[in-house]
Amino acid sequence: MHNYLPLLIVGAIIGVFTLIFSLTYLMEKNRKEELDFDRHMKDGELISRLMAYAGPYRKEFVKVFLLLLFSVVYDLVSPLLIGYIEETVKGVFALSYLWTTVGLYAGILVVSMLCTYGQSMILQRTGQKILSALREDVFIHIEGLSHGQLSSIPVGKLVTRVTNDTNAISYMFTNILVTLIKNMVVIIGVLAAMLTLNYALTLMVLCFVPFVVLFTALFRYFSRKVHRRVNNATTDVNTYLSENLSGMKITQIFNQEDRKMEEFRLKSETLRRAKKDRIFVFGIFRPMVYMLYVSSVMGLFYLGGRGYIDDLQMFGQTITSGVVVTFYMYISRFFNPIQTLAEQFDMLQRSFAAAEKIFTIMDMAPEIVDETPDSLSPEVKEDDGEAGELIELETLRGEIEFRDVWFCYNPGEWALKGVSFHVYPGQTAAFVGATGSGKSTILSLICRNYDIQKGQIFIDGIEIRKIKIASLRRHFGQMLQDVFLFSGTIRSNLMLRGDFTDEEIWQACRYVNADSFICKLKDGLDEEVRERGNNFSAGQRQLLSFARTVLHCPSVMILDEATANIDTETELLIQDSLEKMRNIGTMLIVAHRLSTIQHADNIILLSHGEIVEKGSHQELLSKKGRYYQMYMLQYSRGQLEDEWAE
Repeated sequence: MHNYLPLLIVGAIIGVFTLIFSLTYLMEKNRKEELDFDRHMKDGELISRLMAYAGPYRKEFVKVFLLLLFSVVYDLVSPLLIGYIEETVKGVFALSYLWTTVGLYAGILVVSMLCTYGQSMILQRTGQKILSALREDVFIHIEGLSHGQLSSIPVGKLVTRVTNDTNAISYMFTNILVTLIKNMVVIIGVLAAMLTLNYALTLMVLCFVPFVVLFTALFRYFSRKVHRRVNNATTDVNTYLSENLSGMKITQIFNQEDRKMEEFRLKSETLRRAKKDRIFVFGIFRPMVYMLYVSSVMGLFYLGGRGYIDDLQMFGQTITSGVVVTFYMYISRFFNPIQTLAEQFDMLQRSFAAAEKIFTIMDMAPEIVDETPDSLSPEVKEDDGEAGELIELETLRGEIEFRDVWFCYNPGEWALKGVSFHVYPGQTAAFVGATGSGKSTILSLICRNYDIQKGQIFIDGIEIRKIKIASLRRHFGQMLQDVFLFSGTIRSNLMLRGDFTDEEIWQACRYVNADSFICKLKDGLDEEVRERGNNFSAGQRQLLSFARTVLHCPSVMILDEATANIDTETELLIQDSLEKMRNIGTMLIVAHRLSTIQHADNIILLSHGEIVEKGSHQELLSKKGRYYQMYMLQYSRGQLEDEWAE
């Protein structure tokens, strides 16, 4: 028994470490609910969904697998050749045999290197194609989300999903999967070769396998936790940066740099601690596997050395020096893949954590979609008689009707309550009222940015949910108070969709008097537009928005406080343009300045989501109700401003 005492001591040390890690696992598992960073999707589900993107590239992966098999031959054959060389040198030495063996060894090495290069090139090309397809799917899905859904998700989080998270997944296709398969093939091949060579020493090596499996399972458990923490912390930092960089002017105006820096420092510290924990988990696994490797080598030298020196047999098998050398190399080949599992699991868990974040976004079903005949509400079906295909609007007259419409953004908090009105083709309707009365909500519902809870909306006598969304929105032109311009040129921002000639573009610009400042620019229509159009004034951005809308000749024009950021002189020019545009189609206006809507055919006054008054400007003044009070208040204020100006 004392002959095996060194092996028993090694086993006891390994057992102590196993007990410590097992207890740590049990303690950590009980804290799962408290820490709240357990993943919601199983690895199998994530792999299945990711593999769907690899499906179109089966042929490429088959080529990689064949090249992989050739490259694995080197790992399996080279130890046998080294052992044979050792036996040759020790026994009857023949230089011709040595050169032949060395030449064979070099040939196998060269073939292995070429195969490895080939598979790397194929994987990189294929992986980038898969990554591009995934990134496009994520972006397309985000484009299909409703206004309400997009408002509930921070922009920084969406940017992280499309960029950082898709990049993290790329490692899975370009490196991890093939490396894992290769390592498994190497491990199985090495075990088969060792069993064929000397099953007694192989059994000794296999005694360490249960500990390898246990340590790998523990590492997988802890690594998936820390990776989710790192991903969450990274998303928080990106979201915070996206918001605060956009609002940096406000931060500087109110001298809040120190407070914002402290907030950022806290989020950065959270990310640092999460990454530190990931490094710690990663740093524990590799040394533990290396300890098992060293222990197995010690066992090999102890048992193999005693057997060779004392000429002993183990289970009836003789141990030679060549067998010991070959086994030493095979043990290295066996444990090297297991040691790299730490690195592979690290990247694999990053990929899985990123994939879960991406699929969480992609699993968000768009709230506003084209209805199917079966999904239409009973009142919609009743109105049409029969449920047929959705309608593609080729033209739009501009008739709009609300029938007892109820709508809320949050359950129970009604933004509109039983709203009913009728706008006839070519009419100009204006919505006025206090902030939060539901004016902009009505305009959003007409474009079907949201779906109503009760009631019906008709466009040209057709229930709005029976019209294809893209077809509906194509006939609307929106001019909002907060104008958004894309990075590019003035031309690209005006054209946006469709192909227009320079003459058509200049005609639209002259129509809204935008040509007055565009002509003064160095590059004219090709003048650069920086992010959000911040190299133009608010009034210039608004004029470009007007020109963009007029250029596309919409059947219904929507102005939501579109003249709020324009000076009085420019507003007079735009009023002249709007008067011309009234002859083009239906016009819907939301305005606080009552002077801008006096010529509207129908003025609708809202309060707390309900229609209080409606009629023409003169009709409402004659009633001397709410509208009259608002008008007199603004008229008196305007007189005072004129007096102060004098």
